[in-house]
Amino acid sequence: MKVIICGAGQVGWQIARHLSGEKNEVTVVDNNPDLVRRATDTLDVQGIAGFASYPDVLERAGARDADMIIAATYSDEVNMVTCQVAHSVFSIRRKIARLRSQSYLNAIYSDLYRRDHMPIDVVISPEREVAEAAMRRLFSPAAFDTELFFDGKAQLMGLRLEEDCPVLNTPLRQLSDLFSTLRVVVLAIRREGRLFAPEAGDQLFEGDEAYIFAPIEDIPRSLEVFGKSQKKQERLVIVGGGNIGLAVAQAMEKRGTRTRTKVIERDRGRAERAADALERTIVLYGDGLDASLLNEAGISRADAVLAVTDDDKTNMLAAVRAKAAGCPFAITLVNDPTLLPLMEPLGIDAFINPRATTVSSILRHIRHGKVRSVYSIGDAEAEVIEAEVMSTSSIAGSAVRDIDFPEGVLVGAVKKGDEIRKPTGGLRIEAGDVIVLFAMADDVARVEQLLQVSIDFF
Repeated sequence: MKVIICGAGQVGWQIARHLSGEKNEVTVVDNNPDLVRRATDTLDVQGIAGFASYPDVLERAGARDADMIIAATYSDEVNMVTCQVAHSVFSIRRKIARLRSQSYLNAIYSDLYRRDHMPIDVVISPEREVAEAAMRRLFSPAAFDTELFFDGKAQLMGLRLEEDCPVLNTPLRQLSDLFSTLRVVVLAIRREGRLFAPEAGDQLFEGDEAYIFAPIEDIPRSLEVFGKSQKKQERLVIVGGGNIGLAVAQAMEKRGTRTRTKVIERDRGRAERAADALERTIVLYGDGLDASLLNEAGISRADAVLAVTDDDKTNMLAAVRAKAAGCPFAITLVNDPTLLPLMEPLGIDAFINPRATTVSSILRHIRHGKVRSVYSIGDAEAEVIEAEVMSTSSIAGSAVRDIDFPEGVLVGAVKKGDEIRKPTGGLRIEAGDVIVLFAMADDVARVEQLLQVSIDFF
């Protein structure tokens, strides 16, 4: 497949990394020659320096015979015009655009938008994606990472194992024997910074970060097994009243829960807009690092703080100050991946990486065939893939034990009709089943070959 990626920033670079690693023909376009050079020096891609919306630039990028274009520059207008030119001039079949402006998004998701006027097949909104990720974190306080699969019927959770975890030093094989009726699978472990797919004889140790997968109804019991508990979030303080903070506050109001939310915003204009848009949420104008303002917001009585300003360091410091004041659970928005190792030493419970969230969202739409969902773990180190098994797949009709999965691949669950089954060696995979797989980045291409979804992307 031939793909043009417009924008060589963090998101564009990661998408290029994924697609080029799967042997697709990728061309990266950016008006910053240094970013183009970084992509061509580190990835197996071609690079063009120039404005992505210019027809002559797209011509040089090979738009005449491209299968897909992904417009992920920092400018909404450039992304929209790029898709229009790709459609009108070059007839590129698949067009994906990243849009941030709420005004554009409101128009696109309403009757004002007609696809023949602005031919974008898929719109990716980082703010909406991040707001949804924040909601998932808030309602899964025991986890530092979480994602839903099987249309919300199963959940992936990242759990940090503490010294009171009941199953420390227990081989995973024995864990299955002890809790045979519990449909939970440990898909991955991060230990001393290294992520890997565990084997049956591997043990869990204090300090490990374990990624577990289970049906929703088995999550409460699974959390108990791993020494975690669920606590209702009834009081929430949001530091940052921009698009993300506002979206989370509005979502809280729409849920109709008893959660009492307060928003702190240091920009007067944003604070006023948030106050106008919210009905039951208190908006405080001021600095989220101000201890007296945090006290006014009731941070010591809050169940959680969500720091989502546009500055990573502000978010981290606000979370640390909130924890010091007695707030038990802190979530921060962190764009810079080099800051992530500081989360645990600072006592920050969970983080949201907008880049990883956006990359996962884009991957979800470019993996075609029978792939239903893709979630990127860590710094694009691995993926969790949900896909329907086709009749032509090499794994159809085979028992799990007989499938030649790569070493870095594990099965999380198999959905047969409405029933979610825990994978066992004797479980037979049939055409029409939906399967969730964990795969290290280097093994994704092999997984797609097994599923026979890498042949045709649309």
